[in-house]
Amino acid sequence: MSTAVRTVEPLLYTPEEAAEALRLGRSTVYELMAAGALAFVKQGRCRRIKVATLKAYVDSL
Repeated sequence: MSTAVRTVEPLLYTPEEAAEALRLGRSTVYELMAAGALAFVKQGRCRRIKVATLKAYVDSL
């Protein structure tokens, strides 16, 4: 039997995960979201940021 571990790349990040990926503070990410600089998806009370959005934001810097 194979005990290979299968990892799945995330498609959406929480604001906290996005902050870690961008090496920014959590409140800075929320400010960027409020200003419209980072688009996000809202499902109920949860906010998620697409990986492509994070890459586009970094490319625009």
